Amino acid sequence: MFRSLRFRLPALFLAAIVLAGLVSTAVAVSVSKRYAQTTLRKQAFRELGREARGITQIYTAHAGGNPPSSHELESASGDQIFYIRRAKGIDVFPGPTPAYTLLPRSILDFSRILAGDTVQFEFTRPGGKKRLLGFAMPVKLADKVFGAVILARPSTRLSQGWLPFVWRLLPAFFAGILVAGALGWYLSRRITRPVLALSDAADEVATGHYGVAVPEVPGRDEISHLSERFREMAAELQAADALERNFLMTVSHELRTPLTAIRGHVEALLEGVVEDEEARAYSLEVISLEAERLERLVGDVLDLAKLGTRRFALLREEVDLERLVDRAYSAFGEEARRRGIDYRRSVTAKPVLETDGDRVLQVISNLLANAFRWTPDGGHVELGLRQVDGTIRIAIDDSGPGIPLEEQERIFRPFWSRDGHGTGLGLAIASELAAALGGAIELRTQAGKGSRFELVLPASRAV
Repeated sequence: MFRSLRFRLPALFLAAIVLAGLVSTAVAVSVSKRYAQTTLRKQAFRELGREARGITQIYTAHAGGNPPSSHELESASGDQIFYIRRAKGIDVFPGPTPAYTLLPRSILDFSRILAGDTVQFEFTRPGGKKRLLGFAMPVKLADKVFGAVILARPSTRLSQGWLPFVWRLLPAFFAGILVAGALGWYLSRRITRPVLALSDAADEVATGHYGVAVPEVPGRDEISHLSERFREMAAELQAADALERNFLMTVSHELRTPLTAIRGHVEALLEGVVEDEEARAYSLEVISLEAERLERLVGDVLDLAKLGTRRFALLREEVDLERLVDRAYSAFGEEARRRGIDYRRSVTAKPVLETDGDRVLQVISNLLANAFRWTPDGGHVELGLRQVDGTIRIAIDDSGPGIPLEEQERIFRPFWSRDGHGTGLGLAIASELAAALGGAIELRTQAGKGSRFELVLPASRAV
């Protein structure tokens, strides 16, 4: 479960949100803390100033007599009250038990007090440990400063002032995490659902079930592109699997037919069923022809395997293409005569190339065999040789049914046959050989009017 993309994606998303939230919260707390402390500090000094003015009025009203009582001072202020004398022996309150705590003059800039100014400062009282915020205000009598009243409160109260903000921020932070988690879960479901469906489809394809339904992912993102390409791949694999099965069935049939004929004639010869010399010669001829047929079939399969693995060696020799074309042409003369096909040859050039003559002949023969296969009896087949614009072109025209547009690319695939008969290797081998020879096969066709297959070789190799 923990290794699943369904778990890791929202976990990663949530972890990123939590980290971003923690950083943002830390920055917000730091900034708010400084802001709150500055604001609370100013507010504290304002409050201490107001209290100091009230206490100073009380002290001034009691000047020369008994100091104000603790109850009177507490009713005017809730903060600590201190007093600084102007000079030793000079005091507004001469009584032996003052109702205030004395502080030394060095605790602040006393010259400002003597000048009649108020002083805001931070200090630690002698013998104490806590830092205090103080507001000192001069005590005057007949416009003469006799000392200073100091109202003070612990500075720790400032931090206590911004803590409520933090406690208000924490619920918002956790609420944001919950919202982000829910959003991450929802988005991860949207992302991982098609990915998991593709993963399940891939498992099915891996077991050989190529007809699996691949989910369609709407949109134009990477997952949608992956789904579309995976669907195409599954369709191609399904088609390839069907071709392979068809090939195996076809090859089995193609092998069984000559083997059956060979076996029958061999058994007849061994058992002495064939007695006269003419019948014996006929049986031997059939065996020879069927053996050649088997040899061609096995040779086609081997050629395709070599071409597919790029383990194909070509010879380099001077080849008279006119003689090569004549040789290929004559090989189908008897079939053309037997079927009443108008079989013609047209040669307008006599090039000599440095190439592999046997492979060029194999390509031409495969193209002619395809033309004769699809040309009906009484039809037309023409073999032509010409040289055009730096290329040598060997064309085979037929009067067959033509090839539909959707099948024009498939006919060059191995094992694919339009009518389900034959091995489907002839055109595939011809196309691969043409590429190996440095050329290509061009196709022009029209439904109901026949086709033209043209082997195009570069004339740069002409001798």
